[in-house]
Amino acid sequence: MFMHNKRLQYTVRVAEPNPALGSFMLEQFGGPDGELAAAMRYFTQGLGEDDPGRKDLLIDIATEELSHLEVIGSVVAMLMKGAKAQVSEGAMTEAELYLSLNRGGNSHTQAILYGGGPALTNSSGVPWTAAYIDSRGDPTCDLRSNIAAESRAKIVYERLINCTDDPGIKDALGFLMTREIAHQKSFEKALYAIENNFPPGKLPGIAPYADTYVNTSQGEGDADGPWNSGDQWERIDDVAGAIPVDGGDGMASVQLGEDDMAALTALAGRTKSQTGSDPITGADLGAGPGAGRVTDGDLGAATDMDDAKTRALDPTASE
Repeated sequence: MFMHNKRLQYTVRVAEPNPALGSFMLEQFGGPDGELAAAMRYFTQGLGEDDPGRKDLLIDIATEELSHLEVIGSVVAMLMKGAKAQVSEGAMTEAELYLSLNRGGNSHTQAILYGGGPALTNSSGVPWTAAYIDSRGDPTCDLRSNIAAESRAKIVYERLINCTDDPGIKDALGFLMTREIAHQKSFEKALYAIENNFPPGKLPGIAPYADTYVNTSQGEGDADGPWNSGDQWERIDDVAGAIPVDGGDGMASVQLGEDDMAALTALAGRTKSQTGSDPITGADLGAGPGAGRVTDGDLGAATDMDDAKTRALDPTASE
């Protein structure tokens, strides 16, 4: 059961309305790295978690993310306050109102369609979707994804902070950004509290493939580092010479039954390429300069284009 405290987790002070900035802030309200996505990610993980410690952690952070959703939503609502009133009451002239809502972002949609309230969209008006949640039900996999999600959210908050000179908004966004750091720390501690946390899942991986680095992009710009060189790695530079790595013939095969084989043989015969032919096509007949245009003489015995067209439509026609 949830109970709502009417006081925000962090005080929101907005100096003046700014519809365009309000639409930018929606990125952290209904965007892929926003607070709703984070809350739903951690709630669903927590509900399916069997470990008491991780379950408690996930539900705690999920609940806090809802409070952050309220903070960023309040920022959006305050920034849209003037536009909401102006659109509803028609207090400005049409030209003034149009200009005030079209200074950038999605502010016109927020004001007209959603009445100035924060909508569950990103800053471009794309609706929130559960597709943002990429949980897999494996704690080591999901905790790594959570760390990355918090990292992305921090970067977006940094960029939003750079978009405004309003000290109250900067202050609130700075708080939200910093809580992303705290959550990263908690998730990483939880990850490393699992003794064997890499690789994700139960299966250990197949040796020696787990220690092989395949240098598939070669030429100027090649670089060596701990990600591809050293005692841990067996590096393959002669990629073509090293495949197939399983020692087989490198071809795909399947065992077919008698009926399947008969049907496949019939299909292959019916669709066989006539490699010895050079048919005249519509591309030849209609081609202009720069598109492989052919002359009448290039069309063989045809004396004019009409003859060529006749032969293209009826290969049995006499030449």
